[in-house]
Formats: sequence, structure tokens, C-alpha cells
Amino acid sequence: MTTQRITDDLDRLLERLPDDVREALQPLERREQLLEVVLDLGRVPEARYPGRALALGEACLTKEDLQAMVARLGRFGADNRAGIERTLHRISAIRNRQGEVVGLTCRVGRAVYGTVGMVRDLLDSAQSLLLMGRPGVGKTTALREIARVLADDLQRRVVVIDTSNEIAGDGDIPHPAIGRARRMQVTRPEHQHQVMIEAVENHMPEVIVIDEIGTELEAQAARTIAERGVMLVATAHGNALANLIKNPTLSDLVGGIQSVTLGDDEARRRRSQKTVLERAAEPTFPVAVEMHSRHRWSVHTDVAATVDQLLRGQQPRVQMRELASDGSLRLVDVREENRPHRRPALAAVPMPNPELRSVPGPLMASDASEVDTGPVATEDLQVICCGITSRLVDEASRRHRWPVRVVEDLAEADVVLSIRQGLGRQPSLRRQARDLRVPILVIKSDSLPQVERALDRLLLRRDVLQEPEAVTPPGGQDDELAGLEECRLAVEQVVMPEGRPVELLPRSERVRRMQADLVSRYRLRSDVFGQADHCRLRVFPP
Repeated sequence: MTTQRITDDLDRLLERLPDDVREALQPLERREQLLEVVLDLGRVPEARYPGRALALGEACLTKEDLQAMVARLGRFGADNRAGIERTLHRISAIRNRQGEVVGLTCRVGRAVYGTVGMVRDLLDSAQSLLLMGRPGVGKTTALREIARVLADDLQRRVVVIDTSNEIAGDGDIPHPAIGRARRMQVTRPEHQHQVMIEAVENHMPEVIVIDEIGTELEAQAARTIAERGVMLVATAHGNALANLIKNPTLSDLVGGIQSVTLGDDEARRRRSQKTVLERAAEPTFPVAVEMHSRHRWSVHTDVAATVDQLLRGQQPRVQMRELASDGSLRLVDVREENRPHRRPALAAVPMPNPELRSVPGPLMASDASEVDTGPVATEDLQVICCGITSRLVDEASRRHRWPVRVVEDLAEADVVLSIRQGLGRQPSLRRQARDLRVPILVIKSDSLPQVERALDRLLLRRDVLQEPEAVTPPGGQDDELAGLEECRLAVEQVVMPEGRPVELLPRSERVRRMQADLVSRYRLRSDVFGQADHCRLRVFPP
């Protein structure tokens, strides 16, 4: 449950506005959700709200009105911004060629306590986090609350780089909204990258918080800080990760892109042009959030994988998080939400991650949702660990609130989660799992990220099987389509790009012949393994 509390010190901003404007904003309904007040010389003042604007009176502003308000404000900086001491409000000036103020934008600053609930679990990982979104969506508000939670709740050493005093307010004493986090002010916007490096060198922070990374120097400074092991939390110009990739100035934040010329064989294997775009390096920010509104965010938990998929023209998997009116958090898989129709289960949930691909043997990773197409229980996913620390499964379950439980008895298990060496040490477990038709999922290593990815895929595939239309009977046209789609995914996502063999699910002889014909079209070799009902096709790399 996430509850929000809002403080805005709105009266301190209103008392500096011209008298007519202040009077027009006295009704409570005109104060709620107020974003900014726009004052332009010779025009009627305007109040702006989400999705609409409201004229304040009928009289146009005079030069004397603007001058009187400027006199009531603090000094404007080099970025033409001023503030009100110990508040979060921001006043930005428009000047004419002579340097005189001819317009003011008075942005209402609010401290919203509770917004961090949308990404609270991401802060525990200590991975750098990038926030993106259109202006006014609440990036700085979220940044402020994240800084407070990291400093107060998680007891981290946090330094806020406050270029325009928008995060911690105007004046020398920071606003209470950032908690115990320290604040470093920046004399001129173009010096922000220098202050970022200075903070790391002089003040030993564990976390650096930055608003509006917008230049190449700042992007380079962010990479330098990340390489020193300091967690970064920042916002950047851009509505989505796809926009950031195309921005030559800021693309380095997500790994950058480079043009690569492939050899003839590689291009044929990928079925692509010889010149392709690829990610140049590891992202500075492993985790990114796209803020669509104050209550609806998209989370990319693996920025590197998302960038790779976007560059290959594939649809990345994104987790949508919505804050309901009762304060509860709802998680939605965007790829599932946007799919126009259901296909067979293997086609519906491809498993592109190499850690979860099929491995030779009687039970493979791809079997995790396909071995038994009978009714699937809606209770916890019961996992038995083989060579994997059960504590990691428990930790992943708690962190993501997944319905997963570790069991000791194979008869109770829905799946066996194992590292490759684990099966070799316990051959009896493998035989019993085969007899009981319990799928085995093999991952690379006994680490939390590997376990999280495995459980995420297992839960998603189980949910698909719970829908009647996703279950296909043996034989018939649906089984043929499922077999061909399984074969295509195995070839295009594992065999060709990774150069590793894949063993497909047991199918009828007719379906196996169709699969073998499809494999030959890719100029690959295949063979049949198993007996009776367990006959299956194995596809070999070139």
C-alpha cells in the first residue's frame, strides 16, 4: 500500500503575484493541481493545469506589474531562474534584447511523499536509475522523494547536485523534502558536470542525484561516476528509451550505438543487412523508468537487453506499474497487454535470454511451461532447488512480491530450478523429475539476477497456460502451428545468433517432419532423438 502526502507552500508563491492574479487564484478549486502561472507583458495572466489553461481576469499585465513582482523575488541566476527561499517553487524569466524581463513562468513546486513506492524495490538493488518523461509529469518530484528515501530510510550517503535549486529549493538551507541528503549548488548550468565529479572526489557519496542530464559532458561525467561504483539517480531529456537511443548527445547513458559491418555468413545467419546498429558499451544506467503520468510508469529492469531488442527491431519487454486510487501498486506486462491475439503458448511467450534457453537432455528450459498441458494451479509456484541457494529464491520472491515458494519434496514441485553442474551431481533427481514429468529449468549461475530472470519467465509462462485458449491439444492444426513457431523461435533466437544446439519439445512424426523441413530452409542440420512419445527434434548450429 502506497499513500501520498503533498506539501506545496503555495501561499508563499501567491503572495508575490500581482494583486489581481492573487485574488483570481483564491478559490480552492483553482489551487488544486495548479502547475504554473504564466505572466506575459501585454497579455492576460494564465493559470495552467493538467490538460487545460484558465485566464485569470480580463486585464493585461503592465510593465509595472512585472517589475513589482521581480522586486519581490530573489536574484535571477545565469539560467534566468529564481526561487523563493526554502520552497520548491521556480520562477523563470523571459527577457527582451535589452535584458529586461517581459515574461515570467511561475512553476509550482510540490513535495509529494509516497511517490517512491512505484520504484521502491529498485532502490534496494543499488543499481543506477534513470527517469524519463515529458515536462510536468513529475520527474523532479520523484527525484526529490527518492533522495529522501535513500538518505533517511536506507541510510545511504546521498549528495544532490542541484543546478537550478529545483530539487532542494532556493536558499542555502535545503528543503526538508530531501531528508538528510546533502545538497551541492551549481554556480552556472554549464558547470554541472564539474560539480558532479567534485562531489565524488571530495565528499565520498554512495549515491549521486542529478536533475536534467542534457549535455555530452554531463553524460561522460555520469559514466565516470558509475565506473567508480557510485549509484546514480538522474533525469534526462526524452520521453522514452527509444528517443534516448536516437539522441547522439545522450545515447551513451544507455550504452551508445555504433555501426557494425557483418561478414557474409553472419549476415546470412541473422537474416539482416551487412551493416547493422549495435550497442557500443554497457549502459551507465542499468535500470530506466518512463513516466507517462504521475500514476503510470514503465520500468525497464534490464536496459542493455531493451536497447539490444530495439536495435534489432524487436518489441522489448516492459513492466508497467500503475498506482491505483486505493494506493495499491498494479504490475502489468506491456508485451502481454498490447498483444492483439493469442497464439500457442510457446509463441506467446518467447524466451530470448540466453540464460533461459534450452539445453540438451531429457528435460529442457523451454519445457518449463510445456511438459504438462493439463490444468495449472493458481496458487504459489512451487520450486525445488538443485545446486541453487534457496535463499535467493526467497529473496527474489519477497522483492517482487511473486507467488513463489521453495519446497523440498519433488512430488510437490512445479519446476526444478538448477545450475548445469547441479544436475550432474544429482542424477537421481533428474530421473525422478522425468518420471514425474516435472520440468527442469537450467540457468547459468547461482546468482540473484539469474534466479530473478528465471522466476519471472516461469511465472509469465504459467499465467499464459492458465488461459484456456493457450492450451493446445496434441495433434491437429494448432499443434502443427505451435511446433513450427517453437522451431522458428529456437532457430532465430538461440541456434543462429548463439551458435548452440536446441532440443525441441516432443511432437508427432508429422510435426517433426515439418520442423525438419523448416530447419533445412535455414540451411541448418537436425536429427531426431528419443523413443515413442518422447521423440523430439534437435537443431544444430551451422
